[in-house]
Amino acid sequence: MAEEKKRVIKKSWREKEWHEIIAPPMFGAAKIGETLALDPQQLIGRVFETTLGDLIDDFSKSHIKLYFQLKSVEGTKTMTAFVGHEMARDYIRSQVRRRVGKVDDIATVTTQDGYRLRLSSMVTTVKRIQSSKLEIIRGEMRKVVEARAGERTFDQFVQEMVLGKLSSDIYKEAKRYCPIHRVEVYKSKVLSGPA
Repeated sequence: MAEEKKRVIKKSWREKEWHEIIAPPMFGAAKIGETLALDPQQLIGRVFETTLGDLIDDFSKSHIKLYFQLKSVEGTKTMTAFVGHEMARDYIRSQVRRRVGKVDDIATVTTQDGYRLRLSSMVTTVKRIQSSKLEIIRGEMRKVVEARAGERTFDQFVQEMVLGKLSSDIYKEAKRYCPIHRVEVYKSKVLSGPA
């Protein structure tokens, strides 16, 4: 009985094929990993995690995690779609020190081509600031994020968000109100695609 079970396990393991996991075109359609599957259709819907550091070969970006959902199988290649990103908690904690101000904002935005995303962003200030200024900065953050999303396609917006262009746009607006230490768009989630 045990011998039969072993044989079945070995057989099914041998039947599995390696499948390359391919990033979406916005990330250069690079190979981001491999996985084994008996039936390629079982892969569809799985979420694969990698870091931006691994994807663009830049160790300084290793604190940014990217999430890709496996969408379709073409031969031994599995195509993916971007579903969100998140910065490592340790990294976020390291940005918030004593005697600094922190402004958080969560915004739901829609891109030019109809994708809806939820973004979490934060601004850390050089020193503590009044709550009235915090509200002004939060309003500016929201305004920049919503405007950029409305002007960009999904692919463009995701690239700007993940690579830091969106953060620098927020920084330019926020620094008019007080000295800014850092701006990060630290989390995103794709809520829906075009209707």
